[in-house]
Amino acid sequence: MDQNTIHSPWQQGSILDVAIASLSVTGDGVGRWQDRVVFVPDTVPGDRVRVRLIRVKPSYAQGQSLELLESSPQRVRPPCIVADKCGGCQWQTVAYGEQLTAKEANVCHALERIGQFNPVPLDNIVPAPDPLGYRNKVTYPLAEHQGRVLAGYYRKGSHRLVNLNQCPVQDDRLNPLLAGIKGDIQDHRWPIYQERTHTGNLRHLGLRIGRRTGEQLITLVGRDRDLPQLEAQAQTWLEDYPGAVGVCFNHHPEPGNRIFGDRTEVIAGQAHLREILGGLEFQIGSTTFFQVNTEQAENLIHCLLEHLDLRGNEGIVDAYCGVGTLSLPLAKKGGWVVGIERHRESVAQARINAKNNQINNAEFMDAAVEDWLPQHQEKPDIVVLDPPRKGCDRRVLAALLATKPSRIVYVSCNPATLARDLRELCHQGDYRLERVQPFDFFPQTAHVETLAFLCTN
Repeated sequence: MDQNTIHSPWQQGSILDVAIASLSVTGDGVGRWQDRVVFVPDTVPGDRVRVRLIRVKPSYAQGQSLELLESSPQRVRPPCIVADKCGGCQWQTVAYGEQLTAKEANVCHALERIGQFNPVPLDNIVPAPDPLGYRNKVTYPLAEHQGRVLAGYYRKGSHRLVNLNQCPVQDDRLNPLLAGIKGDIQDHRWPIYQERTHTGNLRHLGLRIGRRTGEQLITLVGRDRDLPQLEAQAQTWLEDYPGAVGVCFNHHPEPGNRIFGDRTEVIAGQAHLREILGGLEFQIGSTTFFQVNTEQAENLIHCLLEHLDLRGNEGIVDAYCGVGTLSLPLAKKGGWVVGIERHRESVAQARINAKNNQINNAEFMDAAVEDWLPQHQEKPDIVVLDPPRKGCDRRVLAALLATKPSRIVYVSCNPATLARDLRELCHQGDYRLERVQPFDFFPQTAHVETLAFLCTN
């Protein structure tokens, strides 16, 4: 064996000094050693750190920060006292302007590398109105340690819970509920679910708030609702927390790491809260999808409507429509809108939202996009896509290419799958990428929301 290979620093356990230059899509700092990339969690562009290599590949490695040799001017004091432990946020030590720079760059790089777009028609990222206190929904795993009930997020890279009584990223009106309900669960000695043995009961605590209305929804997730005095306690929560309008129990009896089960029942109050978005009123349930950043959702809707400049006679399909967050504002401006969604509860809620807002030109279908789109006789002018993180099924893309709407709008929370799908639509089909607009929906994390506009060539 070559003597240089034996003593090469590029091996597991080696200690190197690395300058951090950027942030990755997963939130790690990115540095270089010679011509190889080193990913280092909990670092900031401009840091110089001493790193131990823990996973080594020929061209890149994962490193563990041992010592901060030189602190970046972009490094700030985190607003959360457990930011160094909690895995809920990755970037609380990163100045907000640097977070925006990283997210914009990551969208651009994904579209260049994966999407093969050059140049990328990228607009500047839209900052969040407030980088703290923005989340309107949180779902906390529950655990028990030495008789104490814990609720919080998992430690970075582990399955150990960091106990929280408040969180600077969630709407601060939810903080009293987090601390108080956790204490009440402990006082009742309701059994906490044990994942390894599939015993116990309560798995998660869900809290949701209407940012504009202040209405709050409390949801317990567990194997069954056989909890002593549950109904009385639920009623007490409605009395103790003036904003609380409902307490629900979500049944999740099966093993696995899925957060919600398939059935939710109301224990006290009502099954939904009200939120105002873009001048429209929405009813939102415990498990239905709604953007976690209400203010940024309004900015996205404004950008969507402004760019489309609807004339009032367009036919629009809103795929993965949820509770009608995009469908209803589009229907106010367009000719007809069909929302497609596989989550039955969301479809029912969307229909209610349309009725409550006196919108008669929107209908909602419980169907798969790839099945419904080819069968619909009337060709839409515009298709809006808002798929989950994994992006669109290839059958959805094939249906779009066969249907050929004049314009496609793709809303994405994952730059990699966005770039993959846009490449399929633009390089294999008849579409041109017209504009890409990133939004910071998730400050203090590496996640970014992107709005992409496509038109026919």
